[in-house]
Amino acid sequence: MLGIIALVLVVLWLLGFFAFHITAFAIHIILLIAVVLVVMHFLRGRRV
Repeated sequence: MLGIIALVLVVLWLLGFFAFHITAFAIHIILLIAVVLVVMHFLRGRRV
């Protein structure tokens, strides 16, 4: 019984480890795109 619980906890830990690494990567990419768009907006200036 303890072996099954340990196995389930290890599997859940591995899933969480990889899921949060992928999520963190996606968040960094989205932030990078947002910063680039803001810089482009200010460099272009106001169009009349």
